[in-house]
Amino acid sequence: MAKLVSLAEGVADLVRDGDVVALEGFTHLIPFAAGHEIIRQGRRDLTLVRMTPDVIYDQLIGAGCARRLVFSWGGNPGVGSLHRFRDAVQNAWPGPLELEEHSHAGMANRYVAGASGLPFAVLRGYTGTDLPRHTANIRTITCPFTGEELTAVPALRPDVTVVHAQRADRAGNVQMWGITGVQKEAVLAARRSLVTVEEVVDELSPVPGQVVLPGWAVTAVAEAPGGAHPSYAQGYSVRDNDFYVGWDAISRDRDRFLDWVRQQVLKAEAMA
Repeated sequence: MAKLVSLAEGVADLVRDGDVVALEGFTHLIPFAAGHEIIRQGRRDLTLVRMTPDVIYDQLIGAGCARRLVFSWGGNPGVGSLHRFRDAVQNAWPGPLELEEHSHAGMANRYVAGASGLPFAVLRGYTGTDLPRHTANIRTITCPFTGEELTAVPALRPDVTVVHAQRADRAGNVQMWGITGVQKEAVLAARRSLVTVEEVVDELSPVPGQVVLPGWAVTAVAEAPGGAHPSYAQGYSVRDNDFYVGWDAISRDRDRFLDWVRQQVLKAEAMA
């Protein structure tokens, strides 16, 4: 069953230098607190995986945690570019960043293949794009039954997946609802998983549209109230739109960004 740990303990035990790390969440339930703890603990040479790398990956990249990025879209949602991401790609600051780009459908199917224990996923996709010319592990495959040309992409099996959810019980069963993206698939595909939650409760009350991850499928759970900020956790918090707008100016300048990391991340205490 999943262990109940502090956020600092969870990151220390589960996230290691050189790991393939997926921090998933779509629009809400983005695990910002866990990403900040990864920065605080100085993890390096990570391959960061995420369907929609946004501000948290901008922060991880700018803090020097990432060596490689596997993704299908990147930006500051509703605002514009990720300037730390751009600086790493264009100027190798604070270090060079390798890229592996896919479509949303390709990434989602890769997680499903990993969760299913399959070596690769097959889909109708990428046709008419130039992604296969730039991404080595997008291949064509012939259907043995119809002869149709399809696309194959390798399964995603992160060393560790990190997600945020609304609740967990004391046995480590995790409950989330609202827009849930690929969190379930990313956790089931991973070798290890850390789930941060708004609260730990004695019993999970059913919620319409919920996804429940059983404790046996999760490695560790850490209580982290507000752990999705500046994104939101439906039923617990609202999106901090001003932060996303303000991040554009902070992230444009290296010195201003580094000062923000020092003040807002490195000097902050990890959540218990």
